Amino acid sequence: MQPLRWGILSTAGIAVKNWKAIRLSGNSVVRAVASRSLEGSRRFIAAQQADAPFAFDDEPEALGSYAELIAHPEVDAVYIPLPTALRKDWVIRAAEAGKHVLCEKPCAVSVAELDEMLDACRRNRVQFMDGVMFMHNERLARVRELLDDPARIGPLRRINSAFSFLGKGDFRSDNIRARAELEPLGCLGDLGWYCIRYALWVMRWQLPLKVAGRILTEAGSRDGGPGSPLEFSGELFFEGGVSCGFYCSFLANGQQWITVSGEQAALRIADFVNTNDACEAAWEIGHERIPKDGSGMELGSETKPDSQESRMFRSFAELVRGGQVDESWPEIARKTQLVVDACLASARSGNREVVPGG
Repeated sequence: MQPLRWGILSTAGIAVKNWKAIRLSGNSVVRAVASRSLEGSRRFIAAQQADAPFAFDDEPEALGSYAELIAHPEVDAVYIPLPTALRKDWVIRAAEAGKHVLCEKPCAVSVAELDEMLDACRRNRVQFMDGVMFMHNERLARVRELLDDPARIGPLRRINSAFSFLGKGDFRSDNIRARAELEPLGCLGDLGWYCIRYALWVMRWQLPLKVAGRILTEAGSRDGGPGSPLEFSGELFFEGGVSCGFYCSFLANGQQWITVSGEQAALRIADFVNTNDACEAAWEIGHERIPKDGSGMELGSETKPDSQESRMFRSFAELVRGGQVDESWPEIARKTQLVVDACLASARSGNREVVPGG
């Protein structure tokens, strides 16, 4: 089967990791890279070729504009890690050009924008997926077995999670994550998306009945409008009494843990977003610690053929080559966006409870 030919639209930092993931997927290649300048694309390609090279006759083409990549006749799918405020137009343009789309998260500024993007993908019969790598990690299936075993965790009561990193130096002034005109969802979109996504997965995609959110710290905007959240906490309330609390921040040191508490035991994962060599346990349940060594799963820091990012691109290529659009991926992206939107709406209205989509 012919490898899926990718175009990378932007040379953002996350594209470095995903170049290597495409290289190791086994069924995909990078065909072209676009930056706002030809020289930028050339520098990016040269750096990645030195680390994870494609064969000389398959070396990706450098392009000097995003429009050139969208129009490229040898690009089958586009990976889009642009700032959130810029994604909508390029996702729609890619779909209208018949390109399949893997979009970084948060997918859009709002669910209204995301609906426009998804409508374009459906009209043009192209696959849409967001870039949540842990969705493709085989650990997820193992955790589902534990959740489904009534003797292990029991009926669920509470989900708690935190994802943060410390933005150092001139983060507030220089990093796009703190610029409301580019990243209006701030840490809620960049980090909270993962906390919310995992909770929805645990709850088998059941939307919460209501949510409450609070912006704990905010970066001011340049135009005097709403700023970008730097620190956020949220609460989700599900049917049956299950609740979820999450904390996301650019102001606290690195953490990425989740705990799922039931009547029988609690399950804890210390690196639920990005697998990390510093975490020796695949998970803990009650007082039982399951080590990564011997688990048969790839749960390390380095990108390898069976790492979650490589599996993501492999799975996407398999979907595309299978010839049928899988609508479950855009649907779970939309549900995540609905909850993110509701949490922000709550925070902007004095922490009142909001019904997602209501």
